[in-house]
Amino acid sequence: MNIYRDFADVYDRFMDNVPYEQWAERIDRLIQKYGVSKPERDTEGLLESERNLVVDLGCGTGTLTELLYAKGYDMIGVDVSDSMLNAAMEKKEKSGSEILYLQQDMRELDLYSTVGTVISVCDSVNYILEEAQLLDIFSLVNNYLYPGGIFLFDFNTDYKYREVIGDATIAENREDCSFIWDNSYDGDEGINEYDLTVFVREESGMFRRFRETHYQRGYSEEQMRALIEQAGMTVVEAMDADTGEAVGPKSERIYLVARCGKALPAAGE
Repeated sequence: MNIYRDFADVYDRFMDNVPYEQWAERIDRLIQKYGVSKPERDTEGLLESERNLVVDLGCGTGTLTELLYAKGYDMIGVDVSDSMLNAAMEKKEKSGSEILYLQQDMRELDLYSTVGTVISVCDSVNYILEEAQLLDIFSLVNNYLYPGGIFLFDFNTDYKYREVIGDATIAENREDCSFIWDNSYDGDEGINEYDLTVFVREESGMFRRFRETHYQRGYSEEQMRALIEQAGMTVVEAMDADTGEAVGPKSERIYLVARCGKALPAAGE
């Protein structure tokens, strides 16, 4: 995945309209409703420390990771892009947080212990173009989840690519940077190609131009449920990510909450 390199430098500028605070509130509510992690850092014992860990899979520049850390969760951020992680580390230095960041491809997730919660939002899983690889990721997540832990993730639907943004051009012009985002949707493969051109003003006043190409695949709720079940987890809630209501045929982004298939330890264990 050779993406989010030059774009990482301007990512937060173009994502300043994303409601990260609302996402953090929703994630916190869902963890408290379904999960085993607690927003506390004063618990004792190895197992307690593991169950309270929250992994942000595809954490990007760490904005959401920092917000959840501020709510009391012990956070681990995982991303494949060194450029995005450099931006996350700058935020960590400014905030003084104790977030652990790991540079890993989610297809090769390798944690040092079990964790209570894994989250993956902002359509990170849509970058996985093959169901077999997605199943491998879900199986790894299930393997590292503490018994009773949850996997909370979102994904863009095939409907969104096919009917809403496919073959559309999105452009935004700002004083110090601009972008042109060309979408091209392949209905046979179910894959959307983003050709991103960015112009960034340098200190000299001149603009630097760079391009990146991103590929994402749209999935249906049925596909995701089937893969989650094959990986050994159980879906406990699904919702339209934009409205918070039930999923419908025109849902563009869907949240799923899945519980680890491993049994909770007996009292006293």
